[in-house]
Amino acid sequence: MERSSLEINLPDTHEEGKLYVVDSLNNLNKLNVCPDGSQHVLDEEENTGDTGENTAGSNTRNQCLFFVTFILTLIVSLALVSFVIFLIIQTRNKMDQITSRLISEKKNIEELKKMNNMILKHLNQSGIKR
Repeated sequence: MERSSLEINLPDTHEEGKLYVVDSLNNLNKLNVCPDGSQHVLDEEENTGDTGENTAGSNTRNQCLFFVTFILTLIVSLALVSFVIFLIIQTRNKMDQITSRLISEKKNIEELKKMNNMILKHLNQSGIKR
């Protein structure tokens, strides 16, 4: 008699275990898929039994919000790219100015070297003649 009662109870326990595992997996999936705030909204929708009209309106609103966010992101990105291009152009202009100054200073230094050599030659020649 003991075995017959065990055999009868085991399938019921096994079925309850399967249901518990499936329910736990569903809850885990909801936690992984939905953020904290939206989990509460999903639970309320399941309890109230919303119709498809509310979902369609929410879907349209979400698409509109996504579109507006996308457009704003593009505008901000365009502004940042324009600012970077402006900075690159300004940097190039400054580098060109610095390069032209360096070239002119190099020419001045070369002229000063030539004049120094001429003065040294003149001093050496005048020192030898004395």
